[in-house]
Amino acid sequence: MSGFVGIVSPKINIAEANKSLAKVNHRGSDEQGFYLNESENVFFGHKRLVVVDKENGKQPFCFKEFVLIYNGELYNMEELRNDLIKKGYDFIGYSDTEVLIKLYVEYKEKCVEKLNGIFSFAIWNEKTKELFGCRDHVGVKPFYYYLKNKNNGDFMVCSEIKSILSYFKINSITSDGLREILGLGPSHTPGCGIYPNVYELKAGHYLKYKPLDLNAKSHNFSEKLTIERYWNVPAIAHSENFDETAKKTRHLLEDSIRRQLTSDVPLCSFLSGGLDSTAITLIARKFKLDLETFSIDYLDNYKYFSGNDFQVSQDNDFIKLLIKRFQLKHNYITINNEQLVDTLYDALVLKDFPGMVDVDSSLYWFSKQVKQRFTVALSGECSDEIFGGYPWFYKEQQNEFFPWIRNLDERNSLLNQKFRDKLNLINYVKERYIQTLKETPLTGMESKQDKRHKQLTYLNLLWFMQTLLDRNDRMTTGAGLEVRVPFADHRLIEYLYNVPWKYKFDKNREKGLLREAVKDIVPDEILNRKKNPYPKTHNPKYLNSVKKLLKASLKNKNSILNYIFDKKALQNLFEDSIEQKPWFGQLMTRPQLIAYLYQFDLWFKHYTLNLIE
Repeated sequence: MSGFVGIVSPKINIAEANKSLAKVNHRGSDEQGFYLNESENVFFGHKRLVVVDKENGKQPFCFKEFVLIYNGELYNMEELRNDLIKKGYDFIGYSDTEVLIKLYVEYKEKCVEKLNGIFSFAIWNEKTKELFGCRDHVGVKPFYYYLKNKNNGDFMVCSEIKSILSYFKINSITSDGLREILGLGPSHTPGCGIYPNVYELKAGHYLKYKPLDLNAKSHNFSEKLTIERYWNVPAIAHSENFDETAKKTRHLLEDSIRRQLTSDVPLCSFLSGGLDSTAITLIARKFKLDLETFSIDYLDNYKYFSGNDFQVSQDNDFIKLLIKRFQLKHNYITINNEQLVDTLYDALVLKDFPGMVDVDSSLYWFSKQVKQRFTVALSGECSDEIFGGYPWFYKEQQNEFFPWIRNLDERNSLLNQKFRDKLNLINYVKERYIQTLKETPLTGMESKQDKRHKQLTYLNLLWFMQTLLDRNDRMTTGAGLEVRVPFADHRLIEYLYNVPWKYKFDKNREKGLLREAVKDIVPDEILNRKKNPYPKTHNPKYLNSVKKLLKASLKNKNSILNYIFDKKALQNLFEDSIEQKPWFGQLMTRPQLIAYLYQFDLWFKHYTLNLIE
């Protein structure tokens, strides 16, 4: 895990470049490094969390005319290294950083076709004066860039938006930024950086940037910045029967977990007692017998829990079963209401715009506790998106929008009339939904059911899963913890994309295929347990706490809330008699909406934002 900043500019402000790098100190507290070529106006900075090969993985890493800044882990490093040795390359150490730069030297942009892992990186070529940047297949690791002047301006790449905001003193938000936050939030359109001139390099894409020669007679923008997609889920016919499919699924999952256990520092596993984390933990213990596990719960949560379609049971009884049966060394971590509320601010700053509020802040706080003894952890994130675990995969939908956003009318009704007309949230969201459906890879031979489920899977991969991966990255790296996600292996995702829905929903159970694939290792009690999401608080103290915070914000006449929102609609949120649909996904209901609006106000204050109308 690392953080980086790369700047190509006619004039680099070294002091501000260093400040922008300092903004991602949390991503790499062990080491920092710099590369500066003033004649070429290039600055590369890197913050490193040491996981593998402390001495020989220092960055920026220079080899021949190439300079690399890199964040991530390559899980097929040994195969890549052996391939390069056969081609005559020597190695000074065993870091994947050295493997990556030499792989690029050998294969240039085609190197990305050989990578298996989680990564974002940038390489400067001193000879051709060109920058190459790349992000991993499914977007586990972040990559942002800034470009304002298409003819002759500043270009910047980085791990987090806050570095761009710092260097370029950005403190404004456009109407489209508001549409993202209020219409789609806490998800966002792939590629959108929310702020003006800030962009996200999409998952599975790479870019090339070449500064313009100011003496040239003509400037062609397409020659300055090009972006290419190098990976997407393929649409192909699935030929294996169910048993063969389950066997292949197990092989791919087990191989992904085995590869992700590589670490020179302490490694543990998150364990909720659900199918996903249990499968990962028990498979990982085949290769690492002393694997410790961690779970999070909320103080007195059992007193207030009431099951529903999304959360049908609590985790602790299942965790206890696993501890007893497998003699696990498990660590229970309990967060109280004050800690949960106090970290809402930290979660916002780590995210750089409003997120999943207490679902974020609890993960951040939890990760800080884990970090006291461990540096790397395994997580069961991403299983539901690829195996069809969410209710919207198997229940009839009521609208033709993103299935995790079922409240567009309510979102719109929170705005005052001026901003309802101005932002037109419903059309904005619908356009993005329709565009994603059009992009869905299909063979044209799918049944009506399989076509719809491929569309749902594609929507989930690009939108919902990306939201959770962003959350996972910002909150865990904010605590200095590297969290790996074996279910996000692109080989597993490629394979499952084309598996018929009847296999995934085997025996009319969500994730029926996964249950079959791990039935020999996961206890029946958990195999038969209905899916439960990441735990959230049900304590009424939390609702009361965020109510107080939002009420205090509304008392400020200059608050952005009083400018954009309908006052009566906001006041109605405080009434306990009001029933409301989930704001987002499974976990964000009324308490989280109130917290989200509080974060929205805090966002404008902390970032001193101006609204560009």
